[in-house]
Amino acid sequence: MGPALAVTQPASKLGVVLVALVAAGVLVDRDQRRRAVLMIAALVLAAVLLIGHIADTAQFHAISDDARKLVSLVLLGLAAVGGLAVLFRRRPEALPVLAVAVLPFRIPVAAAGSTANLLVPLYVVIAGGCVAYISRRSATGSNTGRVGVAGRHAVAVALAAFIVVYAFQSLYSRDFNQALEQIVFFYVPFALLFALLVEVEWSTRLVAVCAGVAVALAVVFAGIGFWEYHRRELLWNPKVIAANQLQSYFRVNSVFWDPNIYGRFLMLVMLAVTAWVLWEQRTRMVLWAGVLLAVLWGGLVLTFSQSSFAALLAGLAVLSALRWDARRTAAAAVLGVVAASLFVLAFQSALKIHLGSSSGVNKVTSGRGDLIVGGLDLFRNRPLWGYGSGSFGRAYRQERNGNQQEAVSASHTMPITIGAEQGLIGLAAYLAVLFASLRVLFGNDAAGSSRAPPPDGRMQNPLLSARAALAAMFCALVVHTMGYAAFLEDPFTWVILAAGIALAPRAVLVKPRAPAPAQTGKPALAGVTPQAP
Repeated sequence: MGPALAVTQPASKLGVVLVALVAAGVLVDRDQRRRAVLMIAALVLAAVLLIGHIADTAQFHAISDDARKLVSLVLLGLAAVGGLAVLFRRRPEALPVLAVAVLPFRIPVAAAGSTANLLVPLYVVIAGGCVAYISRRSATGSNTGRVGVAGRHAVAVALAAFIVVYAFQSLYSRDFNQALEQIVFFYVPFALLFALLVEVEWSTRLVAVCAGVAVALAVVFAGIGFWEYHRRELLWNPKVIAANQLQSYFRVNSVFWDPNIYGRFLMLVMLAVTAWVLWEQRTRMVLWAGVLLAVLWGGLVLTFSQSSFAALLAGLAVLSALRWDARRTAAAAVLGVVAASLFVLAFQSALKIHLGSSSGVNKVTSGRGDLIVGGLDLFRNRPLWGYGSGSFGRAYRQERNGNQQEAVSASHTMPITIGAEQGLIGLAAYLAVLFASLRVLFGNDAAGSSRAPPPDGRMQNPLLSARAALAAMFCALVVHTMGYAAFLEDPFTWVILAAGIALAPRAVLVKPRAPAPAQTGKPALAGVTPQAP
């Protein structure tokens, strides 16, 4: 099947490989003028691939067959992109703020016979940022800036390698259309966003504004979730609406399509607020933050998202290790896991779960037990190269039970999905991204060189809490992908890594000898050393 599939849809497959190589170039090229050219190429190629992919859909024909509607939408899009480009050129710090502001918002778009909820507002912001970057390079002719840091950074290289490997492994995929959508809708635009964000000068004020925007959105979304729970009505997603009719509990999703994605957003914001609290000295602000966390926790509980709860605990453990002691935190985490496991095993009847049977495991994991077993079977069948990028759903149905009508898209466990689709090759690329990301988020600085803390041990709480928050959020995301997938398909991953690279030289998270309290006038932190900009 592999060689036969590789020669089908030659134009689209050539386009996917080209756009992936161009996006990789944007990530790793140190020359800013070449990077500007590559950005143009990435935007054009992605647009051509997307139009070719959705050209036969009814949603596209509804626009393309009406000349006035088509012209109006094109002019509106160009005006929006142009206006944002002018704003970003004058105020570069507005880019990350607007990017954070539009991260949660998705619009349904028909593609290849199905409907995907896409981050259209974010795409417009990214396009505006690219135009601003290109025009800035053209006007000044300058070839210097912060972008060289990302160009030589291991994270950028690992991300570029993952995208290229994914594109080449789509050539023999059993579901090439799915792989194309992953490339065009997620990997390419998010690579451009990453390249733009590492160019920004991340100040304390900018970090605070971005965090404030995320917190404000979370409060609004939680309010909508409370309203849904009170009315027992959801804004959308017929699947969740139908499931709520059959369950003894009622899940909410606020403005999000999936309760798990809503829970993920709340969880990440809660970790950011908690990190700020741990490094905050003012009692009144800590109390207000406690109230905020209580509200967000209430919103999170109503999602009934098990993966979000587990991710929150993992993120809190990371914050605890950074703020106090890593060994004690690890010991407490192990004891907590053991105690929880023993409790579940001892009270299975009371909890209405039966872990001794496959049906019981499936019930507890919402059917994911079979998906995991099926994914492992796929990996064993083709351990080296897998069934091709984006192919999990189709390969699972064909190899597992032949039921082409079964709704399966992924194993919901990221390493298993990658192993089944891309084999050991893809897993190596995935692990490289994880290793490089953890190294920068917990390491010394973005360039990988060690810098000693200032002799007076000055404390910069905002930057320290920001870096701790980014490290905890990334770890929580990784944990969440073990129960829900969507790792590099989530723009939060790229934003966290870009901000982590930018902030790493300015607030170092290492395990040094903490300065004595008498020198700083503030409590010494085990596991965190501040550094002046």
